Amino acid sequence: MAAALRLSTLITARPICNHGNQCLGFSGQFTANVFSPAVASVYFTPCRRSRVICSASNGPSSSEISSTAKIRSEVLSPFRTLRMFFYLAFVASGSLGGFIAITQLIGALANSSRAAEVPEILKGIAIDFGAVSIFGFLYYQENNAKNAQLARLSREENLSNLKLRIDEKKTLPLSAFRGIARLVILAGPASFIEESFKLSEPFTESLLERGVLVVPCASDGTLLNFQFQETEETKEITAKRRRLWQLSPVLATEWATWLDEQKKLANISPESPVYLSLRMDGRVRGSGVGYPPWNAFVLQLPPVKGMWTGLLDGMDGRVL
Repeated sequence: MAAALRLSTLITARPICNHGNQCLGFSGQFTANVFSPAVASVYFTPCRRSRVICSASNGPSSSEISSTAKIRSEVLSPFRTLRMFFYLAFVASGSLGGFIAITQLIGALANSSRAAEVPEILKGIAIDFGAVSIFGFLYYQENNAKNAQLARLSREENLSNLKLRIDEKKTLPLSAFRGIARLVILAGPASFIEESFKLSEPFTESLLERGVLVVPCASDGTLLNFQFQETEETKEITAKRRRLWQLSPVLATEWATWLDEQKKLANISPESPVYLSLRMDGRVRGSGVGYPPWNAFVLQLPPVKGMWTGLLDGMDGRVL
């Protein structure tokens, strides 16, 4: 039970649209272990890396449902199995009652002396098969919801296992950033990421104050090379720009595979550039096609420092 409670941070997600962009029909969420000071220091570690690459992948889809995803599903919907059991029991009971009533109807029709019983028998048959239809529909709906939830949790687990490079010597799973940073994942051609890089410049300090870190993933296989101004006047802002864009994906084909699967599920073209915004607690707060709305992030997200630190970690946007 204690192990199950540790997994209770997962929730059901729904797709929404942000600022007129086309909606992505996927969500991502990850869990993490307790964070050590070494992991917590990641956010403040400067990074000199400015080149990342993420090429497309034609590898197999990770569609197997793990035992962890099944446990998480049970935590999210602890009474679903019990409901499904009762639905099946009611279906079986109604079917049995309807079968017995049909045999009684046949006997009543064959015997004119029992003709008065026919309306009552027909009423019983209608009730029985009505109950079978209702509880069969409820079981069908519940089973579909269970399968959809398992598929989503499996995708979320795959996302949490993807690796990020902090610098040349440090690599961490994406789940390690829970409670530390609000990640914004960008996936698209190099031109899309470079333009997003330029558009983020006026909001650099505000985004960092809100714990935002960017994960750029170039889908066209182009080597990214962010240009930072190295002058004495811009030294401080350049350091913050490097920190904002310090992360890079490791094993880029795995990232591309995961993103391609989500685009396919959302009926979005594989070539479409997308962004995915995660909350401080790891759940998805926004996603869409096109450039990320940096200004909206600044307006909607609370700072990570100050008197409200920790209290508003779960209040930084509606969960998808």
